Amino acid sequence: MTLTTEVRAVRLGDPLTEPLVRELTHEYLTRYGPGAHDEMARYPAEEFAPPGGLLLLLLEDGAPVAGGAYRRHADPGTAEVKRMWTHSAHRRRGLARRVLAELEQAAAAHGYRRIFLTTGPLQPEARGLYLATGYTPLFDPAAVPVEPHPLPFEKHLTTARHPGPEETRHP
Repeated sequence: MTLTTEVRAVRLGDPLTEPLVRELTHEYLTRYGPGAHDEMARYPAEEFAPPGGLLLLLLEDGAPVAGGAYRRHADPGTAEVKRMWTHSAHRRRGLARRVLAELEQAAAAHGYRRIFLTTGPLQPEARGLYLATGYTPLFDPAAVPVEPHPLPFEKHLTTARHPGPEETRHP
């Protein structure tokens, strides 16, 4: 059985975003407590819409399996990644890595030169993803967090697109 995979730009509030919002809220509640509702409501939907923002979903046979968004950051030329998500039934397949690469490519195409993001200290899988995909930690990764502060990362973007391993042609 072959799955049809599609990357689709959507607006927050589109019915396809419901699993993302529901699962992220549950994830944040489980890890950080009741403040999760405030975090999920912190940014208005229009911040993740063009021209300054973008929300992408990775769909398999029309169903959302992963997604993420960026919004304009206060620093010039910088996009801030938010709402990275992989459906709980589809984790450990590299989908978050693909969504992140799609967001980076779209941000570069829209003139952003840098990506900034934060993750929570209770999300080691997200921390590992950002380190593995070339993000620079803006904190001491060897230090044990004393308080649950967000962990900031950055990555400088290039406009050149490099083929991924599955796109590399061999003679």
